[in-house]
Amino acid sequence: MSSANLTDAGLSGGVALVTGGSRGIGRAIVEVLAAAGMSVTFTYLENAAAAMEVVEANKQFKITAEPLDVRNAGGCSELVEKLVEREGKVDLLVNNAGVIRDNPLTILEEEDVRLVLETNVTGAFNITRAVAPHMIAARAGRIVNISSVAGEKGGRGQTNYAASKGALNAFTRSLAVELAPRGITVNAVAPGVIETEMSREVRERAPEAVLSRILLRRIGQPADIAHAVWFLASRYAGYITGEILHVDGGFKME
Repeated sequence: MSSANLTDAGLSGGVALVTGGSRGIGRAIVEVLAAAGMSVTFTYLENAAAAMEVVEANKQFKITAEPLDVRNAGGCSELVEKLVEREGKVDLLVNNAGVIRDNPLTILEEEDVRLVLETNVTGAFNITRAVAPHMIAARAGRIVNISSVAGEKGGRGQTNYAASKGALNAFTRSLAVELAPRGITVNAVAPGVIETEMSREVRERAPEAVLSRILLRRIGQPADIAHAVWFLASRYAGYITGEILHVDGGFKME
């Protein structure tokens, strides 16, 4: 392979849909994909100001923000149809929208369990069911789910979150089997402790304890995850499907 080929990831001119793209990991993914030449539509739930800031800060790229609650199946279908009408296709779906509500099981509220499972799991089902028919018709596409090390390495106070990410991992592997004959790959990226608003409480409560579990002894950055998504979306990952890529600095449990 020539060095010239390495500059072309095959993403330029493609169309991406990223759920939960206004902050943290989601924003980094949006910006990396847009810089790679993709037309990126991302969703946000309530924080319109943050979403618009992403668009304004990246005017040189083709980025569109759309409000969406991924728990609403009808809303997911409407958004995807609107996107396909505007762009003509969907080449890449990144299921990034997610929430966390940590507490020991015995004091978890019913809403804490429902919100996490409906957003992290049902939300991925809803948007993927809307996108998949278009990829199947094109006999091409990439789906990347944002999981977590919690999906395979349980932690205290995270029974609801860990269950949701474990389910997302199983969803990834099963969907990969289902869609492979249609030329569609399905993979997941499992971040460790990343410097985002979502992880702030854990990082600030016991910073040394957190670092002691990370072999590389540093907190990950949103860009670390975004570049892993870029790789799985690129032509270099065309022979990879059904995999959970851990991007966690060598995270280990006690």
